[in-house]
Amino acid sequence: DACVFLGFTFRGKKLRWSERAYQDFRHRLRKLTGRSWGVSMDYRLKKLSEYVRGWMGYFGISNYYRPIPELDHWLRRRVRMCYWKQWRGVRNRIRQLRALGTRIRTAIWTGMSSKSYWHLSRSLGTQTGMTNDWLKGQGLISIRDQWMKAHGYA
Repeated sequence: DACVFLGFTFRGKKLRWSERAYQDFRHRLRKLTGRSWGVSMDYRLKKLSEYVRGWMGYFGISNYYRPIPELDHWLRRRVRMCYWKQWRGVRNRIRQLRALGTRIRTAIWTGMSSKSYWHLSRSLGTQTGMTNDWLKGQGLISIRDQWMKAHGYA
């Protein structure tokens, strides 16, 4: 049937990450993007980059792609949540969103919301301000890009 060895599952000729390796990866990413870890975003993104590069360097030999886009989306949302938590006050949040190019009404609506960090990390205001390109410019590494690089597509 299936054989698990060194973090990989071998099923016939197919090679993919084991369920445990994938869960450990998500758990570590969750730890690195935790709201209570009081470090600068530069340090956090540096540590994330190191970990994702290392993980994809090892597990990137697998052709398993299905969870990668969803994992990439989830990681970006976690990072947006960290920025939102770090910005703290209502005025600062509105100011930061305006500086990132969000429309004033959207920035005010998002900045004054009392909803959770996780909920607001997917809101229109944070996604139009903290775009994928902006996050990449800040130093966030894309899991999808690392997978593509490991398979010679980039």
